[in-house]
Amino acid sequence: MPPSLRKPAVIAVLLLASVMLSIETADQGGPRTAAPASEHKSITVPPLPQTAPPAEPGPFAFSDVQRLASERAAKEYRAPPQNLPASLANLTYDQYRDIRFRPASALWRGQALFEVTPAGAGLVEYSPRLFTFGRLLKTPKLSTDVGFAGFRVHYPLQSPTYKDELLVFLGASYFRVLGRNQHYGASARGLAIDTGAQSGEEFPTFTDFWLVRPQPGDRSLIIYALLDSRSVTGAYQFEVRPGEVTQVEVHCDLYPRRTIAKLGVAPLTSMFLYGDDGTGRHFDDFRPQVHDSDGLMNETGHGQWIWRPLANPRELRVNRFMDENPHGFGLVQRDRNFAHYQDVESQYQSRPSYWVQPLGSWGKGGVELVEIPSDEEIHDNMVAYWVPDQAVSAGKPMSFAYLLSTFSDNPRWPPGGRVVALRSGNPAVGDNKGRFGPGARRMVVEFGGGELEGLDGAQPVKAELTADNGQIDALTVQRVPQSGTWRIAFVVTPRKKPVVDLRCYLTLYGEVLTETWVYQWSPG
Repeated sequence: MPPSLRKPAVIAVLLLASVMLSIETADQGGPRTAAPASEHKSITVPPLPQTAPPAEPGPFAFSDVQRLASERAAKEYRAPPQNLPASLANLTYDQYRDIRFRPASALWRGQALFEVTPAGAGLVEYSPRLFTFGRLLKTPKLSTDVGFAGFRVHYPLQSPTYKDELLVFLGASYFRVLGRNQHYGASARGLAIDTGAQSGEEFPTFTDFWLVRPQPGDRSLIIYALLDSRSVTGAYQFEVRPGEVTQVEVHCDLYPRRTIAKLGVAPLTSMFLYGDDGTGRHFDDFRPQVHDSDGLMNETGHGQWIWRPLANPRELRVNRFMDENPHGFGLVQRDRNFAHYQDVESQYQSRPSYWVQPLGSWGKGGVELVEIPSDEEIHDNMVAYWVPDQAVSAGKPMSFAYLLSTFSDNPRWPPGGRVVALRSGNPAVGDNKGRFGPGARRMVVEFGGGELEGLDGAQPVKAELTADNGQIDALTVQRVPQSGTWRIAFVVTPRKKPVVDLRCYLTLYGEVLTETWVYQWSPG
C-alpha cells in the first residue's frame, strides 16, 4: 500500500463534459495549448459520477478512495445518462480544437510548484468563463454541474520560463504522459476488460479525481482517481515524477462486481500502420513508416529480454507470452531517425516509449499483445497488458502496483544487444532458383549494441534460431564491418499452417548476448 499522507489539501474534479481543465505547476508563463489527447474525429463523453467527493474539509487519503470504490462496487452499476447538451455532444473535430483554456484560470497559477489550495477538500466546478470557444462555436450556456471531460497538468519540463504539457487524463481510463523532448503518441489506461474478445470490449471510466498538494520541496504530484464500469470499480493513486524519463507510480485496488473472463492490468495502447518490414501490409503513402510504437518489449521473470516487432495484420491477432512475476513490458518506439518517417507534423521519431515495471509479486500470467487491422493512422490498433492467471470473481478485491516510465532512448531497456533492423525478400535468385519450397522467404535480422559493439568478426557468434510451422535453410551469421552490427540471414519455408513463429537470439561460447527476437510471419 502507498504511504499515508500528512493532511494533504485536495481538489476534487468530476468528469462529464467535453472541455478540459488546465493545471499549472509553476508561476512563469501560461499553459500550453496542445492537440486533443485523441486524434479521432468523434468525442467520447465520460459518464456522470456516482460518488460525490467528501463534503467536509479535512484529511483525505488513498484509503478514502478505496472506501468509496468498495461502497460503489456493492451497488448495481448505473449506466451513464445520455443528457449532454447538443452544443457539446455534437462537436466537430475542428470545433473541439477551437476550444482554448484561459491561462489566467489555471489552478495554482502564480504559486510555487504543485501548490493547490488551503487545507481540506474542495470541488472544482465547471464554468464557461474558464474557456474561449473560438469563431467555430458559440459560448455554451451550461450549469456548473456539467463537469469536465478531463484535465491536463503543465510543468516546466523543457525550460523554467515555459510550462509544457506533462500529463493529460481524457476519455474512459486513458491517460498520456511525456518526458523531456517527447510528443504525444502511445497512451496508458487504468484497466482493460475483454480486449480482443468476441463478446466485445468493456471500457471502464475514471469518473472522479482528487488532486493532492505535496509538501514544500516535493517534486512530484499525487492524483487519486475512482474508476467504474459494469464489471468493476477501482481506487487508483498516481504519483507523477517529471524528468527526462517521466515516471508515474501507480497503485490500484480493484473491486469486481462480477466474474471477468479477461482482465488487462497496466494496459498500453498505440498505433502501428506500417513499418519498413517488407512482409507487412503496404500503403500508398509518401512516408516510409507510420507508427507510434514499433515493437513490444518484455523482460520475463527469468530475466530473458524479448522483442516482438508490431504488425498491422489482415485479421485480428492475439498473442500471449506466458510468464511468472514479470520484470517489465512495454510498447516501444525504437526508430528515432526522422528520415525513416518524413512527417514534419506528426514527428513520429519523437513519440515516447512506455515501460511498465511491476512492484511486488504479480504471480503467474502473461503479457498479451492485441493487433487490430487498421487502414488509417487515426486509430490506436495496438494494445498490450498483463493478464493474471488468478480468477477475477465478484466480491474478491485485487491489488496491483507498478511504475510506468516514458522514455526515448535508454540503455536500460534492454541492457544488452538488440534488434536494429529487419528485412526480407524473395530467396529465388541466382543459383537458388528452384532450391526452396513454395512460399519461401529470405529473412535478414541485424543485432547491435551491448557486447556486440566491440566483438571481432572472427568470434564464433551463434544464432539460436527456431521456427514453429516452418523450415529453416541457408542460415548465415556475420559481422557487418560498415555498421558494426551482426547480420543473421536465413530462408524460411512455411508448412501447412498459415502462421510461422520465429525466434532468434545470439550467443558466444554459450553466453547470451542479445534479446530474443520473436516474429510472427503470415505467408501469402
